[in-house]
Amino acid sequence: MSDTALAALFAVFIWWFSTGIVLLLNGMQRRAYKFSLFTSSALAVAALVALNHTANQTTTAAVYCAFTCALLIWGWHELSFLTGWITGPRTTALPAAYAQGHEGRRFIESVRAILWHELGILAVGVLIIAMTWGAPNQVGTWTFIVLWSMRTSAKLNLFFGVRNLSEEFLPPHLAYLSSFFRRRAMNPLFPFVVGAASLALAWMVLRALEPTADATTVLGLTLVGTMLALAIVEHLMLVLPVSTTALWRWAMAKRQPAPQSESRPAPSSPAHAHPATGGIPPDKNEQLLHAR
Repeated sequence: MSDTALAALFAVFIWWFSTGIVLLLNGMQRRAYKFSLFTSSALAVAALVALNHTANQTTTAAVYCAFTCALLIWGWHELSFLTGWITGPRTTALPAAYAQGHEGRRFIESVRAILWHELGILAVGVLIIAMTWGAPNQVGTWTFIVLWSMRTSAKLNLFFGVRNLSEEFLPPHLAYLSSFFRRRAMNPLFPFVVGAASLALAWMVLRALEPTADATTVLGLTLVGTMLALAIVEHLMLVLPVSTTALWRWAMAKRQPAPQSESRPAPSSPAHAHPATGGIPPDKNEQLLHAR
């Protein structure tokens, strides 16, 4: 097996496994959350230290390490959100009066529901960029940026409306978040996001195929590009009539279903069948769960 194929398989595996671990930990009884958050926080701090250490190294091990560290840091953000530890000042469902015809107010309330979480991602993202600024190994930074940008896109698409809202990925204590989603076949933002991401992926592939690209550059582009490709697939799952819950059935087997009361949004278009989407980790439905 070539080094490039091995790197792509590693990225796919760690995306699938890390998403499952976050879902598994979040599905535990709430009294176990403290241990999960403590462990995840310790790993995130260690990952930041390792990311800073490997920024000036361009070996194969350093590239893999930087990529994995970025995912560990992102996993901490996901877990802190899904456990309800860091969310936003609004912790209740959107009033029915805002479901139709009040887009500005609905957007403001949606941001309030995830504000502290978003500010936390912004702060850590700025820290990572500052730590690795000008360093030769940017794999960790670009991995975090891909996860950040594609997850933000997923959140916006859930707000504007997609076919698959994946409420089953939300734990019961965050069921109110589904009231901020909208179900429709597609929204105008979706094709532009997928198109832009696909162009970025094509650039990475062409850059990796250049004869002058060294082995570590190809490795880094493969890892980051695979993560971007998975995020694009996750976006497609938002609008296609398919289900991906089987991918993480092992992580969700003991999860209790979220309450189906006021947390559900009023649909802005005729309801569709409700398959689920997976994801990046992955936020994975903060997606508000997923591109990891």
